[in-house]
Amino acid sequence: MSMTQGAPRPDWCDEQEWAARVKLAAVYRVFHLLGWTELIFNHITLRVPGPRKHFLINPFGLTYDEIKASNLVKIDLEGRILSPGDYPINPAGFVIHSAIHANVEDAHCVMHTHTTAGLAVACMEGGLSYTNFYSAQLHDMVAYHDFEGITVHDDEKSRILQSMGNKRLLILRNHGLLAHGASLAHAFALLWTLNRACEIQVITDSLRGNPIPIDAAITARATRDSLQFSPEHGAGENVLAALIRRVERLDPSYKE
Repeated sequence: MSMTQGAPRPDWCDEQEWAARVKLAAVYRVFHLLGWTELIFNHITLRVPGPRKHFLINPFGLTYDEIKASNLVKIDLEGRILSPGDYPINPAGFVIHSAIHANVEDAHCVMHTHTTAGLAVACMEGGLSYTNFYSAQLHDMVAYHDFEGITVHDDEKSRILQSMGNKRLLILRNHGLLAHGASLAHAFALLWTLNRACEIQVITDSLRGNPIPIDAAITARATRDSLQFSPEHGAGENVLAALIRRVERLDPSYKE
């Protein structure tokens, strides 16, 4: 059964939007499998295909393993809900994600997590250290934004964008990790690599002795050599597809 085969497409949704809903719902289930969840909080948003800057976000009140194609919420850049449903959205998710979707033309997907390792590194003054295989693939790809409290105030949007600059990855200090990409798979590959780097760093820093720093020339070369972020090599599509197949075997209800 293909990923797009499931419940019939509702009348209020065209084929392109429905395909986007199905894939986004699948990725929420992938996050659930990976343990990248925080009760009903955090977000993955995806731009709806078409000329308007509308995007899909999780309904506030559901856990990631409850997300389905039909219950994702479509909103505009002002936070107005444009699809039928019984759930609101989380204002904190809207502020961060709408700022990026509105101002970064190829930010078709934005992912934000509070994983233990990611948040731990975000709490450290030095941030990400270039001392392991995964961080070595992120040379000059990570920006930082200072903590301003819960992200529910519109005036923080401009500062988030200023902090992020032209980077795909943003460590929200004292808060968590954020990635944006040209597709779901692209954003996922970026975030997975950053989170994995943080996991290794947390363990490394707990050991006796000093981590071995990697020379900047080596991290620059490793980043150039990494295939998973490259559009010509699928930008993570094969990895994400494998994880979605696992979701499919366990519970295909995300397609409803």
